[in-house]
Amino acid sequence: MPRFCSAMLERYIQQLSTDDPGNEEPAATRERLKSSFPPGSARRMTQLGMLVGAALGKLQPCESDTLVYASTFGESRALEGYLDSFPSASPTLFQTSIHPSGAQQALIGHQQCVREFIPQSGGDQLVVQALLTALLAPTPRVLLAGGEERGTWLVAPGAASERSFAYALALAQKPGAVPLGRIALLPDAMSHGMLAPSAWFDLLHCRQPFDGPAASGWRLQLSWS
Repeated sequence: MPRFCSAMLERYIQQLSTDDPGNEEPAATRERLKSSFPPGSARRMTQLGMLVGAALGKLQPCESDTLVYASTFGESRALEGYLDSFPSASPTLFQTSIHPSGAQQALIGHQQCVREFIPQSGGDQLVVQALLTALLAPTPRVLLAGGEERGTWLVAPGAASERSFAYALALAQKPGAVPLGRIALLPDAMSHGMLAPSAWFDLLHCRQPFDGPAASGWRLQLSWS
């Protein structure tokens, strides 16, 4: 994990949207969330694209925002669906399997643009990697979105997530009138744990405070108003 600075980094949570669909199938997610997107766009989106897109849409991205998007596996279900269609490979499923990322699907569907889009992927250090990117962004408002899509047979070899979830945060440099909470990263040589993406989501979804290791050398402080 690179060390970008030796001082504490912090931002204030102005908006938060989360979605924990459990074992909901992609078709059920599409039916539940299709009203969040322009007519016709939902049928071309993956399940994670719809989950992230609906959460991100509530924050109303704009041209002055930085958007950081974090996902470990991306939309693995789309790839599984295409491979499952062999030996009569489905052209439609192939098109879905080479989709843009979930956040990009949302921006395209709503015809929204942001100042900078920074996708993040990875494993154990993904949470801190995405947080560092968001906290170091120069724009007054940063959107941090992410999530996973529950896989099927790719879960066994460790190439897909065991659960689906999505979140979107609007982070500001100043607390404003009534912030929802505060996020801070502190360099800490004694920190050696890892905060998994699913555990990070649970902290946000349940609005639980946290003060502990997020990655080797980094401690995360999360508090709520």
